[in-house]
Amino acid sequence: KKKKKKKKKKKKKKKKKKKHMEQTEFLAQKVFIDLQNKNDGFDQADKLHFNEWDFAVVLDRCEYFGIGIYEIQAWLDGTLFDVAVHERVKKKATDSSWYKKALLTFTKRQPGLTFTASYKVSAKLLARH
Repeated sequence: KKKKKKKKKKKKKKKKKKKHMEQTEFLAQKVFIDLQNKNDGFDQADKLHFNEWDFAVVLDRCEYFGIGIYEIQAWLDGTLFDVAVHERVKKKATDSSWYKKALLTFTKRQPGLTFTASYKVSAKLLARH
């Protein structure tokens, strides 16, 4: 009986090893692909910064995939300019109206900004890819 139980446990471990895409990998392959990172060392290396046109593409792709955006940071000449957070406008992170409006507001206030954000890719979405 003990041997049979061990075999079953090994089988379960093999099933768990099925690898799903990680969030950073998903974002790199599906959202940030073909866009130019403007972070030349002024922020953490893992934070990708985009100009307003590329960031608009990022937002469109996030909307398409249903990716949540918790926070958008606007930077000017390597210095943090302003931050927009979905909770302040009482919207869900996946509601595209808040983050598209935030981009529009930032670009009207100050030209030449770069943008970065904190994202949440759902486990369901990662499991499908």
